[in-house]
Amino acid sequence: ENLTLKGNRMIKVSIIGAGTIGAGIAQIAATNGHEVCLYDSFDGAIESAEEKLNKILNRLVEKEKISEEQKDTILAKINFTKDINKLKGSELVIEAIIEDLEIKQKVFTEIESLVSEDCIIASNTSSLSIASIASACKKAERVVGIHFFNPAPLMPLVEIIPSVQTSTDTLNKAKSIIDSWGKVTVVA
Repeated sequence: ENLTLKGNRMIKVSIIGAGTIGAGIAQIAATNGHEVCLYDSFDGAIESAEEKLNKILNRLVEKEKISEEQKDTILAKINFTKDINKLKGSELVIEAIIEDLEIKQKVFTEIESLVSEDCIIASNTSSLSIASIASACKKAERVVGIHFFNPAPLMPLVEIIPSVQTSTDTLNKAKSIIDSWGKVTVVA
């Protein structure tokens, strides 16, 4: 039933930023069977995201788009947290925070210190240069843009945005993951 990566391998996906887009991406990843970590440091953001996601999933149950059991499974796959250390073990991290280059660079540096060398680190930015964000990282070749449109669960299009530093492997893996979620990916 779930679309998975080659070899049916589920990965841990972490989302930084529990706003509308971040929570939407978390919903998509969890719906596709991945273990998800939704992280936000702002007071009330995680609680609010959990509450909104519950409402959205309850509506899907009411509309008979998903069963009560599927709703519970999706929610069980998402770890709503204010502890950035919970990102450890992720194979894909997608940042969806404020459009501020300096803040994003700080966050990317922190993410890089927590995840393995082959973890893909992505930004959902639509306005900032991926190369500029990646310049803060030791391994800039693993940084890519993965831009979801709002509302992420409903909009089929996702832009995959490599920078000059992004490796072909990172680009292909990122595209493959998002394709497996049933999205229409366009390399931009």
